[in-house]
Amino acid sequence: MNFAIRPDGTPLVFDASMANRHGLVAGATGTGKTVTIKLLAEEFAKQGIPVFITDLKGDLTGFVQAGSLDDKLAERLEAIGAPTPEFQAFSANFWDVLKQNGIPLRATISEMGPLLLSRLLGLNDTQTGVMYAIFKIADDQELLLLDYKDLQAILAFVSENNKEFSAAYGNLQRQSIGAIQRKLLVLEQQGAHEFFQEPALDIRDFLQRDVNGQGIINVLDAREIYHSPDLYSAFILYLLSELYEALPEVGDQPLPKLIFFFEEAHLLFQNASKVLLERIEQVVKLIRSKGVGLFFCTQNPRDIPDNVLAQLGAKIQHALRAYTPAEQRAVKAVADSFRGNPDFDVAEELLQLQIGEALVSTLDEKGIPTPVEKVFILAPASQIGPVDQITVQNHVRASHLFNKYERTFDSESAYEILARKVEEVEAARQRELEAAEAAKAKEDSFLGNIFKGRSKSDSPLERMVKNTMGSIGTQIGRSIYRGIFGNLLKR
Repeated sequence: MNFAIRPDGTPLVFDASMANRHGLVAGATGTGKTVTIKLLAEEFAKQGIPVFITDLKGDLTGFVQAGSLDDKLAERLEAIGAPTPEFQAFSANFWDVLKQNGIPLRATISEMGPLLLSRLLGLNDTQTGVMYAIFKIADDQELLLLDYKDLQAILAFVSENNKEFSAAYGNLQRQSIGAIQRKLLVLEQQGAHEFFQEPALDIRDFLQRDVNGQGIINVLDAREIYHSPDLYSAFILYLLSELYEALPEVGDQPLPKLIFFFEEAHLLFQNASKVLLERIEQVVKLIRSKGVGLFFCTQNPRDIPDNVLAQLGAKIQHALRAYTPAEQRAVKAVADSFRGNPDFDVAEELLQLQIGEALVSTLDEKGIPTPVEKVFILAPASQIGPVDQITVQNHVRASHLFNKYERTFDSESAYEILARKVEEVEAARQRELEAAEAAKAKEDSFLGNIFKGRSKSDSPLERMVKNTMGSIGTQIGRSIYRGIFGNLLKR
């Protein structure tokens, strides 16, 4: 596939079969990264490869409208000696976590898992440990945590019976549970609770082609969630984990199954725990065997950890800015990451690149990085910039996936099961109170029986908790499996 030309007018050819070796698109603001990402997405789609791409500014909806030749574009094409593109529209699905500008994209609490949920909530190490215990309790009892009220219900249940659960799961401090509950309220105010509902995303819906055999481009409207970096990064990692766990091993194929672009990729690593960083590195390393290529898009490649950066085969570097000694050292480090070219000084060229120009190194047929070259990025075939909102909504509602995900439903899960158990406990408690009054026996209050241990026999709630503890591990080993990020596997 061809996305750029050299100064001598010859095309730079990128072998799409190597795209599962991942890639990097980097450069300072205003240097042309977004157009490059758009063009790459189009070229992959033409090859029949489905694409997923995050849209942080709302200007990638133009995929569904054919481009046109205006004076500015004609002038640039003439200046770089590039041909006029064959303008065309592409098949696209628009998605939105907040369901305002796209097909609703949702997950369940259980599917996200404790590690990513802790990241989403910004929990400290102690609170993260409590979150793992909460999920373990839910898994042991086959209590599905599907939506917000399920998580709130089990947090309240464990907090109320802190003593009993701490004996089996370690110290589950009420202060930590309370902190988690408060952070859930903050997240709810941000609208994130809309994400945790059914039906959850079937990740295979990203792997579709249109009637012409071209890959469908899936565009996520991330304008709102991007303002909450923890939410954005946790969501992207959730999608990666779902791809990693759901897709079979295929090894190197003639073409990848999916290309995944995400902008502001540095947010994935920002404030990430050591455990999370290790998991990300592992997924990046292993997901290529599932036929998935990841393209990290960021302003400065030094924002990506070295262990991840080393795994990115294709590198497309737009201009960098360097005004301080530290920034100049960073430019030198970026230049050193390329396979050298004796024809020019890479570090100097990085500072002089104009809009739409880039330094590029790809992989040859043997998987070896090619020497870095200066190129001019070609023009996309579809419209540069957004289409109007009516056009977006028309495409959303015309998609067969809209009918699949439009309406939510509420399966029986932790909230309903625990609510029913509480009702049973209350009924049993009432019967015992009536029996005690009839016998004129003196007994302590309901809460005293539970927490002070002064009753001679177990209260109904104590018996329920002990039944919970007693059944641990008897059934769950057959049904609950968690993946690399602790996300629930669908088996």
